[in-house]
Amino acid sequence: MDSALYLHMFLIFCCFNLNVLTDSYSSTQPLCHEDERAALLQFKHSFVIKKFASGDPYAYPKVESWKLDGNASDCCSWDGVECDHDTGRVTGLDLNSRSSSSFLYGSINSNSSLFTLVHLRRLNLAYNHFNYSQIPTRIGNLSRLRVLILYNSYFSGQIPSEISSLSQLTFLDLSSYLDPSSNEYLLKLEKPSLRDLVQNLTNLKELDLNMVNVSSTVPGALSNMTSLTRLNLWNCLLYGEFPMGIFHLPNLRHLIISYNENLIGYLPEFPHGSLLEELAIDGTSFSGLLPTSIGNLDSLIFLDLGPSNFYGTLPPSVGNLTQLTYMDVTGNNLWGQIPSSIANLSKLTCLGLSSGTFDAGTLPFLLGKLSELIRLDLIGTKLKDVLPQSLANLTQLSVLVLCRNELLGEIPSWLLNLTQLTNLDFSENQLSGMFPRSISQLKHLESLDLSSNNLSGKVELDIFQNLQNLAVLRLSGNKLTVVATDSTNVTLPKFISIGLASCNLKKFPHFLRFQDELQSLNLADNSIHGKIPTWLWNTSKERMSEIELYGNFLTGFEEHPYAIPWISLQHLDFSFNRLRGPLLLPPPSVLVYMIAGNLLTGEIPPSFCQNRLLFALDLSDNYLSGAIPECLTSSNSDSLSLLNLSGNNFHGTVPPMFMRVIKMIDLSQNQLHGGLPRSLANCTMLEILVLGDNQIKDTFPFWLATLPELQVLILRSNRFHGVIENPKTSLKFPKLRIIDLSHNGFYGTLPSKYFQNWNAMKVVAKGHSTYMHVLKPEFISFGNIGYNLDVIYSITVSTKGNILFYPRIQSEFAVMDLSSNKFSGKIPESLGNLNGLQVLNISKNNLIGVFPSSLANLTNLESLDLSRNLLSGEIPQQLTKLTFLSVLNVSHNRLTGPIPQGKQFDTFDNSSYGGNMGLCGVPLTRLCKNSEMSPPQPPAHNSQGDESLEFSRGIYWMVIIMGYGSGLIVGLVIGQMLTTRYHERFVAIFERAKKTQRRPKRKGRRN
Repeated sequence: MDSALYLHMFLIFCCFNLNVLTDSYSSTQPLCHEDERAALLQFKHSFVIKKFASGDPYAYPKVESWKLDGNASDCCSWDGVECDHDTGRVTGLDLNSRSSSSFLYGSINSNSSLFTLVHLRRLNLAYNHFNYSQIPTRIGNLSRLRVLILYNSYFSGQIPSEISSLSQLTFLDLSSYLDPSSNEYLLKLEKPSLRDLVQNLTNLKELDLNMVNVSSTVPGALSNMTSLTRLNLWNCLLYGEFPMGIFHLPNLRHLIISYNENLIGYLPEFPHGSLLEELAIDGTSFSGLLPTSIGNLDSLIFLDLGPSNFYGTLPPSVGNLTQLTYMDVTGNNLWGQIPSSIANLSKLTCLGLSSGTFDAGTLPFLLGKLSELIRLDLIGTKLKDVLPQSLANLTQLSVLVLCRNELLGEIPSWLLNLTQLTNLDFSENQLSGMFPRSISQLKHLESLDLSSNNLSGKVELDIFQNLQNLAVLRLSGNKLTVVATDSTNVTLPKFISIGLASCNLKKFPHFLRFQDELQSLNLADNSIHGKIPTWLWNTSKERMSEIELYGNFLTGFEEHPYAIPWISLQHLDFSFNRLRGPLLLPPPSVLVYMIAGNLLTGEIPPSFCQNRLLFALDLSDNYLSGAIPECLTSSNSDSLSLLNLSGNNFHGTVPPMFMRVIKMIDLSQNQLHGGLPRSLANCTMLEILVLGDNQIKDTFPFWLATLPELQVLILRSNRFHGVIENPKTSLKFPKLRIIDLSHNGFYGTLPSKYFQNWNAMKVVAKGHSTYMHVLKPEFISFGNIGYNLDVIYSITVSTKGNILFYPRIQSEFAVMDLSSNKFSGKIPESLGNLNGLQVLNISKNNLIGVFPSSLANLTNLESLDLSRNLLSGEIPQQLTKLTFLSVLNVSHNRLTGPIPQGKQFDTFDNSSYGGNMGLCGVPLTRLCKNSEMSPPQPPAHNSQGDESLEFSRGIYWMVIIMGYGSGLIVGLVIGQMLTTRYHERFVAIFERAKKTQRRPKRKGRRN
């Protein structure tokens, strides 16, 4: 027998024996145990399958494979089930719906068969929907668990203490959501606390508590967890100082503590050899300099440091982080030159340097080197001149955000080289020229924002019909004329956000009828006349989140709805139109409701009080009447921060005030009477209180001095009376900077004791000024839209006919108006210590004595009115040091001697000095010394009734879209409508008010 035959027989023998061995192994391999199979099936049948339980469009229901048919009866072969090969016991259950899904919907209770699977070592139920049930306490039965993942599975309530007894856990992820109906955290960690959890689970390698309400400090015990590789405490309401030792954990690779705004801390000196790959501390209150040793983190891939409170320069050592793919230092106080060493970061795909005051001189060089960039954010970095042409080299760029800079010139043609662009944002610059139609050739565009520039020309919206991915289009605030065709042959993309404010629209664009995915619509400040069509209410009824129609000529509704039908609406602004009828009831989801400057009548319905999420309510300048509902100002209004009901016909008394977070209250220009409720002292976060032009009768509310945040107090034109007595508390308006007590009945001497303690009025602005604003304490998120509510105030000052308008109030801005009262005695010298004052008006009183020379210390003063008193003596020559003084009125006193000459005094005319028989010199014709005396000038007309020339028409605010950042993020800035394009509309409101006899006090309040 030859060797070939022997080899052939040998191979047959081997194959035969191999099959025997395989069959033998298969026959001895254990199947799953019957009790566990039954438990899994019972678990499956305790839920319903709902596709909305998964956010993955490609997911499929894993549990469909769980059957008793034939070979499928072995539960170890079921999708998502893992078994021990030796014992057949179920050791793993992976029903995560991100990679596939179980589509499980329903509650898990303590009787669930899940907790009989006591051999489980791995349990992953992420991305299912457990219907807001609590995590059952019987989770403690699964004592062998090493991995527990309940990420985004819609559990709610307190995390059970039994989880802290699972001592073998190495991986714990309980990350959650906010409750979409209440904006509250679904899960909270109180008992056990984070400290308890850390002390018991000492084997943890990964801990994720993303969006769990922890509400505690970060325990120092975390610094001892040397096995920890990942710590994610994103948005957990943490506070206090972050333990420095955590940065030095030897195995830590991922540290994420973002969006804990009350968490403070500093970056340490980083040693060589750190394994840190991800460092995210954005949205915290970390501060200090960025250490040069940050360059030692040579394994770092992801770095996000903003917004926080870091300051100083960006150290050149960041160029050592050659593994970085993502770097964002947005929203800090960084300055200096952008380090050229960033050019070393050849792997960088995302770069954010927004909101610093950088010298961008190196930027063209850097852009020529960072060829892998996919995202570039340079918001508010003082970029000047034309767009740097080196941008054309970034052919991989997908996101380009250069808003809030000082870019000039036309949008260049080389922009078309960036063929991968999906997001383009050039808003809030000074770009000019014709609108570039060629931009519609960027086929991948999803978001285009060119708002707030100087672009001109006609834009026909049908040029965008081929950009079917375009979801965000913002052209507001240019010099454009937008033309929207009525043709049904033109199919525009399905938009999420449309901004066409100030685009010369005459009617509602026809294409909006078919926009059923719209979430944000801005058609403000156009010339749209007539009634709001019924079809608009049906546009995107379930999705619409934000709509702005302010500043048009809308007169009403084709069909007046009792309630607004957009069930997801969060921001509505119909202000400054001609709408008539009763108030529209907002849905419970509304955060901002503004309908000021219309012709609305009726009362505020009690149903307004049912909205527990309302942040800003402006119903000012209408014809609303009745009493202000007490429920609106009760403790139930626990989210209301801004309340403006001014310029209406509300009567009755000022209701009790128990609003915990209220920042601004404006009830001016109504018919309120009675006294002030002392419950106002409960509004401990109040910054602005405006009650002018009512009939409130009370003594001076000294008890308001206890409000620690009060900065603006306006009580003008009421019936306040009596002596302003010395302060009776240790707190004496510690932050008060603007006070208007004019046109009341106060008498006695000026309140010099208060002057001595108004320290905020002694601060002079230096360097870069900040502005008076209110920031909502938490970032509010609903679905895929988030709001960061930033409030900026404005003020108009009228003195002797000169309007001083401050569109934004500097943090040190200081005003005092005590005019038109019955104060007597001398002007106290202590008034001269308030050297931050910019406006001082104590006219129309009975003040006597000499003109105090201490007023020359008020070197910041812009307006000074001491007219219609009984002051004597000379005008001090030292007042020529007041180089900012633009308005002076000392008329109708008993002043004598020469008028000071030089500097600002050369700009004042006769009316500043009229009615002082003894004054002489320029600009009067009465000469001093031996010159012939001219006859006295007739007194300048300054009628006590000329209310329109007096100070402080009030404080007004509006909401302006700030724009979308990453994803769909909206910031809201509340300030005064201040651009000239509103002038005619405000004049119309002014004239309407003057002609209304029943409302003699209504005047043009907005300019």
